[in-house]
Formats: sequence, C-alpha cells, structure tokens
Amino acid sequence: MIHDARTKDWHILDVPCLFRYHYLIGNEINIIPRYRPKVDEVEVTFRTRKLARTFNSESELQKAYGKRMAEKLMSRLAVLNSARTLADVPSTRPERCHPLKAKREGQYAVDLVHPRRLVFKPNHDPVPRKDDGGVDLDKVTSIIIIEVVDYH
Repeated sequence: MIHDARTKDWHILDVPCLFRYHYLIGNEINIIPRYRPKVDEVEVTFRTRKLARTFNSESELQKAYGKRMAEKLMSRLAVLNSARTLADVPSTRPERCHPLKAKREGQYAVDLVHPRRLVFKPNHDPVPRKDDGGVDLDKVTSIIIIEVVDYH
C-alpha cells in the first residue's frame, strides 16, 4: 500500500517488483525497492472481522482513529506487508518494532501516534523458537493484528 500525496489516496501495489519500505517525506514518497516474489511477504491477518473491515477501508480507519492515526496505520501495515519476515521490520524509528513484556509476553508492537501502538503476535503453531528460547524472528512469516492500544 502506498500513499499518493497528490490525490491523497492509498494504493495497493500488486506488481512483480514489490517495495520494501515506504516513507512519506513532506509531499514526496521515498521508496526502497526489493526484487522478490510476492509469496515472500509476511502474511497479515486480524483478530476479529470488525478489525479486518476497519483496516481494509481508509474511510473506516479515519472514522475509527482519525486522519493522522489512519495514515500512520496504513504506513505501518505497508511496512509489515512488504517485509519478508518479522526480522525485516525495522526496530528503529519510525516503525520501532519491539517485543512486549509481562502480561503481553509473546506479543510485539510498532509505534503509531504517541502513545498508541499497533499490537500483533506471530501467527504460527508452534511459534518458531531459537535455541535460547526466544522467538526466531527470521522464521516468523505470518502475524495476527490484535489491537491498536495505549498500554502504558
């Protein structure tokens, strides 16, 4: 999904050459291309049908979260969708993909408009693990979006 600054529309990219990162800088889009087949993308699913309906419509996202948050959500989903594995999602800003702790152990989040986060978890059974017991992000190819929340 990519934002067209002129028409203010979001477009889903379905071409042989997919894109890895989409950053909206001012009124321009900075795209870093990646050349690999579509099957290598992270599969993104949603916890509920309502959440899926909301995330699949720009107008529903704006109604539910406001314009600024909707733009951030679409940008973060574009990055998640275009990553080959969860390890490919940047752990630095602006996305800042990070694991959660305590009651949210096993879940991950990406930054949105402060203080909200997009919370998701690996959608594998069993979850791929490293020898030390941690999640092997290089093998996570499917995630489930749980919620948009301020958990602080």
